[in-house]
Amino acid sequence: MSKNRLVLIAVAWLALLPGLQSSAFAQETKRAITQIAGDLYRFQNNFHFSVFLVTPDGVIATDPINAEAAEWLKAEIKSRFNQPIRYVVYSHDHGDHMSGGEVFKADGATIISHAVAKADIMANNVPTAIPDITYTEDMTLTLGGKSVELMFLGNSHSDNMTVMHFPDERAVFTVDFISVKRLPFRTLNDSYWPDWAEAIDKVAALDFDKLVPGHGPMGGKQDAMDHAQYLRDLHAAVKAATDAGQSLDQMKTSIKMEKYADWVQYDTWLAENIEGMHRLVTQ
Repeated sequence: MSKNRLVLIAVAWLALLPGLQSSAFAQETKRAITQIAGDLYRFQNNFHFSVFLVTPDGVIATDPINAEAAEWLKAEIKSRFNQPIRYVVYSHDHGDHMSGGEVFKADGATIISHAVAKADIMANNVPTAIPDITYTEDMTLTLGGKSVELMFLGNSHSDNMTVMHFPDERAVFTVDFISVKRLPFRTLNDSYWPDWAEAIDKVAALDFDKLVPGHGPMGGKQDAMDHAQYLRDLHAAVKAATDAGQSLDQMKTSIKMEKYADWVQYDTWLAENIEGMHRLVTQ
């Protein structure tokens, strides 16, 4: 377990502690359900998103996000679709996405994750339901005549990321390691290079139309390719600056990445992205 991962998980847990959230913030929680395609829906809890697939025999849900969000989603699915949640798939082991699984587990849902995600959840005592079923490379989950393909496409943002492909709905659910016209999160904690960009290439090679990230707006295949290109451009710029003898502070001033100036968080996260990539270049 890397130091970066331990820091990330600790931060995620702290963010979930009710005592650290003001009542005003709690009152502003934004939750919504929108249709993606067919019987596939997107669930929003503030800045986090998950998806769920409705079938005649029950629902396949994904990241619970946290216990309060999971309780809300469970009630909404019951009210709107009158179907039980049969399966819950965790995208990866980070607590800000897969906490709250016990809410669905209590009603008999089967929890699924990558094998490494389960090991990390258990090793770190993450407060969520332990997965019942794991896989290592790929797995097809079928319920009520509908299916979702679970795939591990290599290390990216974590070493246990599950990409979920919904072939009938022509959609993929990709959490944290691909965004649509938004810079990656801050200092790129718990990330792997060049595996990250290569994993995105594998996503782009899938047969789909709709890219559904765990944060931010939805997009398409080109958005996945653009995100991989951003990472490669960032790596090239940081490596060139490193080879030229620039310090990290100098890089944060000299590297502009102006091609991406209109992306969300460009002004706030670019310097941190440079810092994270510098760590990957020099480790």
